[in-house]
Amino acid sequence: MKPMIDDETCIQRLVVNEGLKLKPYYCPAGYLTIGIGRNLDGNPLSEEEKAFIGHPVKEGITNDQAFYLCRNDLKKVRADLDRELPWWRDLNADRQFVMIDLCFNMGIRKLLQFQKTLNSIATGYYVKAGEQLMQSLYAKQVGKRAERNAKCLQTGVYK
Repeated sequence: MKPMIDDETCIQRLVVNEGLKLKPYYCPAGYLTIGIGRNLDGNPLSEEEKAFIGHPVKEGITNDQAFYLCRNDLKKVRADLDRELPWWRDLNADRQFVMIDLCFNMGIRKLLQFQKTLNSIATGYYVKAGEQLMQSLYAKQVGKRAERNAKCLQTGVYK
């Protein structure tokens, strides 16, 4: 098993991909979102998260609160990937981030629909996986983010 990519690196990259917004907003897909891409409709705050924030989220959150929520989201994403695609941990750290980013962005159920791409990644056909990713609706929707992820799959280096 390869070393895991750390939370801080993931968060830095997710801020580039998702942005950091301290007031609630509606994402392009129409979901109420806050912080670093936290979908409040699909992933509402837990009681612990509500207690940590200490006030209704509609009032906004701080940077520290956004990073706290993102760390919790990363735990969930890693658990989803471990349960459904355990081979993802055998990838190098940058390709692990691509898997985290894909799951963070679309959720595990949607990610599992990318059967050809996932099979290509799992079997080491990384160039093909990048090509397949770029042929998806996802790539049309997220543009540069998909390009970065596809290039990373193909080269093993995230830029």
